[in-house]
Amino acid sequence: MVARVRTNDTVMVISGKDKGKKGIVLEIVPEKNLVRVKDVAVVTRHVKARRQGEASGIKKEEGFICLSKVMPVCDGVPTRVNSKVLEDGKKVRISNKSKAQF
Repeated sequence: MVARVRTNDTVMVISGKDKGKKGIVLEIVPEKNLVRVKDVAVVTRHVKARRQGEASGIKKEEGFICLSKVMPVCDGVPTRVNSKVLEDGKKVRISNKSKAQF
């Protein structure tokens, strides 16, 4: 099976508090259906210094959201994805709207 979303893909959030935001996929956890998108679901962490010389403080970082809440973007528009087998046997992702290859 070909993955619908991969790392470094541009995606759009289609539901939730960040609906309509676009970002680049930073990390995927396929076992739990989670994805981390740049500048989406930003959470605040209070980090304690663990070693001498290390800085503690308040840091903002992206949190995980459900994979079903994001959709790949092709030509600036969110689109569904199909897979296609090429002549050489390689599987590729195809956009449903523009029929372009990802």
